[in-house]
Amino acid sequence: MRRTRILTNYAKGQRAETLCCWVLRLKGYRILARRWRSALGEIDIIAARRNVLAIIEVKARPDQQQAASAVSLTQQRRLQNAAREYLAHHPNFNQYITRFDVMMVLPRRWPLHIPDAWPGARD
Repeated sequence: MRRTRILTNYAKGQRAETLCCWVLRLKGYRILARRWRSALGEIDIIAARRNVLAIIEVKARPDQQQAASAVSLTQQRRLQNAAREYLAHHPNFNQYITRFDVMMVLPRRWPLHIPDAWPGARD
């Protein structure tokens, strides 16, 4: 039973990320990577628009409050470290403004995109 639940959550997460990618494309973003992994962490979506490189964390939760509180300080640091590693491997994006966004996927609603979810994260 536990394994089935994990697979179901994994599938829900993938569906949420796919939906967010479509929303981002409609907003004019170019999707550069999905589920980009490094030893320092995983980034759900990496997207670019104009001179902005968006590092996006996707949270699928039953309500907005749970989604908003789902990104802990530890996870923020992990995303920042993974973003640094991504930029080290892709130096052509070093001149872009790096921004950390959150996209909340709630039941039967359009995904909520929060740009610059934790300001001050840029180095």
